[in-house]
Amino acid sequence: MKSIAQAVYRWHPEPPFFYGWVVLGAAGVGAFIATSVAQTVFGGVQDLIAGDMSWDRKTIALAATFGTWSSGLTMPFIGKMVDRFGPRWMMLLAALLVGFGSIYLAGAQTIWQFFFAYLVVRSVAGPNLQNLVPRTIAVNFFTKRRNLAMGITSLNRIVGESANIQIITALSSAFSWRTAYRTLGFIAVPLALPIFLLVRHRPEEVGQFPDGENIQGDDYNSSTPSLLNEPKWTVKEIISLPPFWFILMGEFVAVTATSMVIFQVVPFLTDGGMSHSAAAGALTLGNLLGGISVPIWGWLTDRFTTKRIAVIIIASSIAPTLLFMTVNSGTLGFPLVVIWTTITCVVFVLGSMMLGTVFGRNSFGTATGITGPSRTAAMGLGPTVGAYAVTWTESYDPIFVAATAGYLLAIALYLSVRSETFQ
Repeated sequence: MKSIAQAVYRWHPEPPFFYGWVVLGAAGVGAFIATSVAQTVFGGVQDLIAGDMSWDRKTIALAATFGTWSSGLTMPFIGKMVDRFGPRWMMLLAALLVGFGSIYLAGAQTIWQFFFAYLVVRSVAGPNLQNLVPRTIAVNFFTKRRNLAMGITSLNRIVGESANIQIITALSSAFSWRTAYRTLGFIAVPLALPIFLLVRHRPEEVGQFPDGENIQGDDYNSSTPSLLNEPKWTVKEIISLPPFWFILMGEFVAVTATSMVIFQVVPFLTDGGMSHSAAAGALTLGNLLGGISVPIWGWLTDRFTTKRIAVIIIASSIAPTLLFMTVNSGTLGFPLVVIWTTITCVVFVLGSMMLGTVFGRNSFGTATGITGPSRTAAMGLGPTVGAYAVTWTESYDPIFVAATAGYLLAIALYLSVRSETFQ
């Protein structure tokens, strides 16, 4: 029995292409599981939950905020763990916990049960299945195409969000939001097995080097030494670098601005007279188009400087953000939401792309883990600030003005990263 378990544990497919693509595919399954409770999906169905539970939007926004912050608190520990132990067991346990947690969430009857379940699943789903661990896998398996691979992990997330928005909306409309989350929970549990079987920590475990070179004989010790001997940064060394802080602050501001708006786009459209299904469709379409664009942006950052591409992306987000204040949300709101979401989807991965250029395979998880509380604080802060601003002012304009100011500040912070220390 022990030998059978060892054989199963060591087994992996041997595709005719680089195994890194297999691992990214397995990470995509994990992203689908995680995004069932992601902030974007949660925002798309917030009115359905609020109506059933007799809550207002501020309560739902608080759940999203606290859930996102709970995932941020775990990131420094998860980042160090994935650098040391690898992702297989971490992703397996996270997938199972999200599955069973979603089933429990579907049965919540009180605000405390709901908040507890959502906080627990969010604390493990985001870091282990959606961002930190998958991006660490991308950095470990790819060097020349590192940002392209990281862009694919974001595409996985966005495709998962888009699929889950439609699944939850359809099931909620036909039955209830409880049926939707219970169904997704039962789907997630068996999907944990292929993730465990396919995921690996480094390409050396399957006889390859990063980017797909085969290990032959003494080549393991002699080939591509720069890849195998990348420096291992300590926490103290990481936080002593000025570029690290400019990246952290720029990411915080940009993510806060984006999450503040994205959580309100469905209510923005429905308040303008659009049906909930059409509003969710706009968010879904924008997410899908944005997901397709993220690997393209990643490919461009591999060819040009990441800082330059990051500034171009954020600058491109300003015009459609300002246009929200001038269009009729019931008519032109749909295409504008699609355009805005398509552009801003990549904002959530820009900071990781920049960190991946500075920190290699031995330290990326740790560095990203350090920025985790800041990033998730931004993601959690945005929905609550936006919800309260809209409620107090009875207008969506303040969040669009604030988001524009945030994008301008993020550009200034990213431009402060010196090109001689960051490519």
